[in-house]
Amino acid sequence: MTLSSHRATGRNGETKFFINGRFLSHKITGVERYAAEIVRAIDGLLAKDQLPAPLSAATWHLLAPPNASETIALERIKVRKIGRLSGHAWDQIDLARAAASGRLISLANSGPVLHSDQIVVIHDAQVFRRPDFFSWRYAAAHHSLGRLLARRATIATVSDFSRRELSEVLDLSASAIPVFPNSAEHFAATLPDFNVLDRFGIKPGRFFLSVGSVKKNKNISVAIRAAQLLERPDVPLVVVGDYNNKVFQTGLDADNAGVILAGRLSDGEIAALYARALAFVFPSLYEGFGVPPLEAMLFGCPVIASTAAAVKETCGEAAAYFDATDADALCRRMLERLEAGSLSDDERAKQQNRIAMFSWQKSAHALLQFLAQPRSH
Repeated sequence: MTLSSHRATGRNGETKFFINGRFLSHKITGVERYAAEIVRAIDGLLAKDQLPAPLSAATWHLLAPPNASETIALERIKVRKIGRLSGHAWDQIDLARAAASGRLISLANSGPVLHSDQIVVIHDAQVFRRPDFFSWRYAAAHHSLGRLLARRATIATVSDFSRRELSEVLDLSASAIPVFPNSAEHFAATLPDFNVLDRFGIKPGRFFLSVGSVKKNKNISVAIRAAQLLERPDVPLVVVGDYNNKVFQTGLDADNAGVILAGRLSDGEIAALYARALAFVFPSLYEGFGVPPLEAMLFGCPVIASTAAAVKETCGEAAAYFDATDADALCRRMLERLEAGSLSDDERAKQQNRIAMFSWQKSAHALLQFLAQPRSH
């Protein structure tokens, strides 16, 4: 669907842009980080007067709910809290009302269905393709929301894979879904905290690393099984995230399987682990993009990743791959990395080529170019 244009222009002819700031009411991870980084990049382009000509006179506001706890420092985009509600109710009522006079940009999977002049970034079609990963209530609600937004707004996404998926499940033309990719460059400025190695008793180049959440699509149990099959407790798998043995339901005793459950760590500690790991293991079953492998590449960490389509699209030739359901195949890849050691010059060049393909500024610029295109009435 194309964006309508009859409500976006104010009395003086300027275009008003509103950004959905509900992501600031959540802890900044994943989708929320994408939204924050895109907003920062847009603000940076505004500060440098690097907007497409049709947007040069536009005004910009980020609208946040009253319970927004995260902050974002911006130079040109004005941030204000509006309304009294929270969650989806804030989206559908308070935000819809406050943004009624302009064009709305929603970057984190949802937006008000009554706002007809809106672009919504939906990051993947996981809730449609793998509803078994979610509670039935969540899946049903997001099925309905996604289909309503597809009829009322312009849908965008973060990868060619997700564009194809969303085109199919939402019955949209793929050519009508623009792609504004993720990036990992935000992690490059993170100062590694190498004290984390001593805390867990691990040695540089003598451990594998996996970072993810307890979500089913992250498939951490396969990495656990592969570490057990490897039978190398002297080269453990360090798993970062909110995990416990009950989560995995694999019958594994992680303490005796060459696995260290590190729990939640700071960005500095994760950066240190990326910088010193023998390899990063990413066993995801389904992704819309796959940011963690790019984060690992920033630190020159070899990547062993699943063959999930979006992950291969992101990593290209800069990763070694395995079937996400095959712990034996992952074990073999880990053994190969043990034998190979650190990255070769050729492998590092491939990583750097992949990293260079993605940046928040490139994605923000592409979004602005899309917004500047003439719209049908």
